[in-house]
Amino acid sequence: MIVVATALLRADWVLAQQRAYPPEDAGGWEFPGGRVEPGETEPVAVRRECREELAVEVLPGERIGPAVALRAGLVLHLWTARLADPAAEPVATEHLGVRWVRAPELGELGWLATDRRFLPTLREHLDG
Repeated sequence: MIVVATALLRADWVLAQQRAYPPEDAGGWEFPGGRVEPGETEPVAVRRECREELAVEVLPGERIGPAVALRAGLVLHLWTARLADPAAEPVATEHLGVRWVRAPELGELGWLATDRRFLPTLREHLDG
């Protein structure tokens, strides 16, 4: 089963969200996303998850970085996306908060281990 994560980009910024739960992950930073539901494509899941978690519409871009193995046969893929309305502001509907960061600031956040694996590729993408 595939899980998507979204590197939501605005110029040279990327959005991070801070987990509220479960307790062992609370306070950790991650990219928005979730499981691809039956019948969905990965880009459709990216749009749905960003709508649910951030209350914004996005335009999925490309898949970047490695496939990251998770527990119980789940595999995590990172997708780029941009806001459909560039003036829209994401809202933390299920998380403690959201924050826009630039490539040099990525290392300042306490990323969850799975999302941390995407940082080298994302830095290259933001700097490129």
